[in-house]
Amino acid sequence: MSLRFTNSLTSRTEAFEPLTEGKASIYCCGVTVYDLCHLGHARSYINWDVLRRYLIWRGYDVTYVQNYTDIDDKILNRADEEGITMQAVSERNIEAFEVDMGRLNILPADRMPRATGCIEGIQTLISELESKGAAYSSDGDVYFDISKAKNYGKLSGRDPNDQQQGASGRTADGEESRKRHPFDFALWKGAKAGEPSWESPWGPGRPGWHIECSAMVRQELGQTIDIHLGGGDLVFPHHENEIAQSETANGTTLAKLWMHNGMVNVGGTKMSKSLGNFTTIRALLDSGISPMTLRLFVLQAHYRKPLDFTAESLEAAATGWKGLNAALSLGDRHGESLGWSISAPLTEGAMTANGGPADTALVEFEQRFISAMDDDLNSSGGLAVLFDLAKPLRALANRLERGEDAALPEPELKDLEGRWQLLRHLAAVLGLRSEAEAATSLDDGAIHAAIAARKAAKAAKDYAEADRIRDELVAQGVELIDKPGGVTEWIRA
Repeated sequence: MSLRFTNSLTSRTEAFEPLTEGKASIYCCGVTVYDLCHLGHARSYINWDVLRRYLIWRGYDVTYVQNYTDIDDKILNRADEEGITMQAVSERNIEAFEVDMGRLNILPADRMPRATGCIEGIQTLISELESKGAAYSSDGDVYFDISKAKNYGKLSGRDPNDQQQGASGRTADGEESRKRHPFDFALWKGAKAGEPSWESPWGPGRPGWHIECSAMVRQELGQTIDIHLGGGDLVFPHHENEIAQSETANGTTLAKLWMHNGMVNVGGTKMSKSLGNFTTIRALLDSGISPMTLRLFVLQAHYRKPLDFTAESLEAAATGWKGLNAALSLGDRHGESLGWSISAPLTEGAMTANGGPADTALVEFEQRFISAMDDDLNSSGGLAVLFDLAKPLRALANRLERGEDAALPEPELKDLEGRWQLLRHLAAVLGLRSEAEAATSLDDGAIHAAIAARKAAKAAKDYAEADRIRDELVAQGVELIDKPGGVTEWIRA
């Protein structure tokens, strides 16, 4: 079966057929840099990072562009609140974005244009729309006339005859009265006192929200691209308006394929600052959640489905990652003693689907992975392959960590080495990498003493003390395994 994705424009799963064979041009809507990124951003950018990595692995020459919106009412409001400039707010949050994405092992885009760096292209695009009668001026603002767009609403299914207020997105007070139709949207906003502005044929002002992406797509990738990405919340009005203005100006299709990720819920309720269930990436990682645990948590759900964030689901992801991490770390920690050939860390440039492993069983694992990922980027199916590969590796890692004799026949060792190499190879396609195991200051004697104290506490029915000892060991990277007959084994988790 061919590589295929669900196209939001047609609501069908379609074979991926790029404009140029072997190449893929991708534009991803980026962040408005007024604050730290939240869990919804993590969900979106992890999913699209996997899409990009997988296309590279499948042999495509990928050009990936993601923008920064660095001029917006939210940024200006934040600057006013803090008594600093718009540029200072933007620079601070761009730097924070790059740090957060790096912690999550998200590859930097090939190019990351800023709205403020594309003013000339934005004004040119607006002028073209004006010359075609698709834009009009009103009190210093310039609006797009949706009646001039073909099939407006084709992405979102919205009926332009529905007189919905605020349809242009991010509207200002009094703006509706300056528009011919509620769905008309701002291309250029006249400057207000004290705001940053640029000179233009319509007077000093700044770009509207939607026109930025249309101009940056054209500037960086051309009039038509292969894939346009974003969160489900951008379908309307942002992406609908992008299509309208780009296709009216250019006279051609903006994107062959539109892909949107599902939203993030917290305990079954949509994540929102107003509801107090808002979580930033930084706060989550600084609380002790490992970056790869968060990445695994996101990839366990299909990118188009809602993702429900709960303490229980995150704990389950942490448990799953602990086992997978043990398997991924096996060669690095014990490869020399096992006689394995430890290659340099895999990089995206080295990943290729060609020349796969010769062992039949490993080929089957790889084909299962490809079948899952080819089917609309089924990351949960890809993860299932990784967990199957990891099972015997984790068992061996646990034996070695306990100091047991792990001498195995040469054929079995070679089989495990092949599994480990394939595991780390496929994990890299999903952006998963081994993390350093928790350091512990306890030597083996101290651990055995703590186990004995816990056993004595349980015998005295002081279960609170027994639990405290277990929790303290876990905090120091030691996991206890209670077995029948009162035997307790341990591993450095």
